[in-house]
Amino acid sequence: MDNESLIICKDLEIGYNSSILKDKINFSVEQGDYLIIVGENGAGKSTLMKTILRLISPISGELIFGEGLSASEVGYLPQQTLVQKDFPASVWEVVLSGCQSLAGLRPFYTKEEKALAMKNLKRMGMDDLAKHSYRNLSGGQQQRVLLARALCATKKLLLLDEPVAGLDPAAMNELYERINKLNKEGVAIIMISHDVRIATQYARHILHIGDTLFWGTVEEYKASESGRAFADMEGGETGE
Repeated sequence: MDNESLIICKDLEIGYNSSILKDKINFSVEQGDYLIIVGENGAGKSTLMKTILRLISPISGELIFGEGLSASEVGYLPQQTLVQKDFPASVWEVVLSGCQSLAGLRPFYTKEEKALAMKNLKRMGMDDLAKHSYRNLSGGQQQRVLLARALCATKKLLLLDEPVAGLDPAAMNELYERINKLNKEGVAIIMISHDVRIATQYARHILHIGDTLFWGTVEEYKASESGRAFADMEGGETGE
């Protein structure tokens, strides 16, 4: 295995209870990569992400983690539910809970874990609101808090499932820029998005899951039949 690879998927079959949703998925994610997963609704994008996180098992094929990375060391930002948006905790408590995988069964957080939580709050520009109630924040602020929480679990890889869903354009653009900055700092990104414009603006590689499968660079995707068809369907542009 290439020692630069964080994840390699070989002929992966994903689904539930032996019912195959998608098969023959092949791609890899290198250190510092930025992969955006696009495709039609119900094609298996979120199922693939849950498979990478070991929340569900692959039906067959190989899912290989690079040396020094395990599923518990991957930061994850799932799609928000209404219940999560109304979570009755402080910003600080939400972010600190991201250190739970580090704490294990220990019933307290160490000084180092608390320092890590504050560092990631600052990275997201939310440290001034640490004592505020999470439920009273705007949607964009909540997502930045959850991103800080996800960062507490990893130094190498973030998985983001439609992180800007429901945000206004200003909050959406700000979150995309913060994610892009994290990537430039060396954090690899795997993001599910329905926005082909954003996919081709920020990503290095595209994984398209649909009737056909595509994995390659942004430029290759723009020139592909999958890329052109999806852009037309979504009302976006893959051209320059």
